[in-house]
Amino acid sequence: MEIILKKLEKLEVLIKRQYILSKEILSLEEAAAYLQLSKSCLYKMTSNKEICFYVPGGKKIYFRRTELDSWVLNSKVSSVNECDLEVENYLGRTKKSRS
Repeated sequence: MEIILKKLEKLEVLIKRQYILSKEILSLEEAAAYLQLSKSCLYKMTSNKEICFYVPGGKKIYFRRTELDSWVLNSKVSSVNECDLEVENYLGRTKKSRS
């Protein structure tokens, strides 16, 4: 019986995720689940204006899923190798301009 309950819980989580992926506009709760952040963390980010959000009527907070995706993808941290390449490219350009 316990195994069946665990499988049902997993199925419920998958259905919720699929539902969120099908929506363009997400509530605070859905956005938190989508980003795998706590609601308080997401709310703090909106208070600090660190993330795009919408407040129609001045009450509930909503997010556009595509903007959440963009926010995640624009938060890239470069690897050491990428930083080294950027430095080499910069130094190569500045040497040419000095000559």
